[in-house]
Amino acid sequence: MEISFIGAGNLAWHLAPALENAGHHINEVYSRQAQGARQLVGILYDAHTQPDLNFADSASQLFILAVPDDAIDEVCAQIVLPENAILVHTSGSKPLSLLQQLLGVYSDVPVRTGVFYALQTFSKGQPLLDFEQIPLCIEASDRDTEAQLVHLGQELSTIVYLVNSQERKVLHLAAVFACNFSNHLLALAKDLTDAENLEFDLLKPLIAETFRKAMNAKHPAEVQTGPARRGDQTIMQMHTEYLAAHQPQWLPVYQPLSESIAQRYRR
Repeated sequence: MEISFIGAGNLAWHLAPALENAGHHINEVYSRQAQGARQLVGILYDAHTQPDLNFADSASQLFILAVPDDAIDEVCAQIVLPENAILVHTSGSKPLSLLQQLLGVYSDVPVRTGVFYALQTFSKGQPLLDFEQIPLCIEASDRDTEAQLVHLGQELSTIVYLVNSQERKVLHLAAVFACNFSNHLLALAKDLTDAENLEFDLLKPLIAETFRKAMNAKHPAEVQTGPARRGDQTIMQMHTEYLAAHQPQWLPVYQPLSESIAQRYRR
């Protein structure tokens, strides 16, 4: 399939090479940051940078919107696509209907729409991820487009699901809890150890075992430990006193999380 990317950030950095490795051809890469487009093209086989959002003469059949959620409206207001092209967004939270509505207003030619959502965390500049075990959530405006996107997904991953906009929104919220929040808590743990000149590496075996147990349990709640799990008010009071004296900005994180854990196990 002939494919073009709009956006050259974290997701595009991993998805575009994966599509090429699966035998597809990336024609063009457009980005508001021209340097980002040049960097992505630099790791692809035969792509070139696109100077603007006029793709009317492009040979691509699929256009992948790999842009931040708040840029989708602006891009759709300016993009010009070939007739009957497929435009997909990669957002976890934006509904498919958004693309349909925007193109209904701005496009002069019929365009098919879909969602190609990879449920994974991506970082530009990191080693390229193997998509084989990355869940891909597909939604489309019609059955033919759906079939094409499912086939494309199955060429990359063994985990491909049809997921509607409401289901995807819930998955994205769950992913924020599982990924973004847990990583933020690890960052706070690093800040705590740094503040006392302690080695964060001392926590790494604990972190590894925590995630191992959670991944292997039927429910992560089964392997919860710690003072809030035990209802140990003495230890939690000691923790809050330390934070109040040294890192008061983290009390609004520690206290509600401790209470949430305690409520789950309270008898």
